[in-house]
Amino acid sequence: MAEIKFEIKETIGIVSEGSKGWTKELNLISWNNKDPKYDLRDWSPEHEKMGKGVTLNNEELKKLKDLLSGLNL
Repeated sequence: MAEIKFEIKETIGIVSEGSKGWTKELNLISWNNKDPKYDLRDWSPEHEKMGKGVTLNNEELKKLKDLLSGLNL
């Protein structure tokens, strides 16, 4: 399996933290030296391991923001 390279360009924020120290974070990440995208996933405390996540470009993030703002929470 090929190694996945990533660089966290900006940490937007932490959504939650689990009992074992893993955090669910929204970050701006460059995957394999490509243009950065917004990324929501679980990370181990030192960012050496990650869980499955969702990666969104600017337009997808704007659409998600619109959908979330329409929720009646």
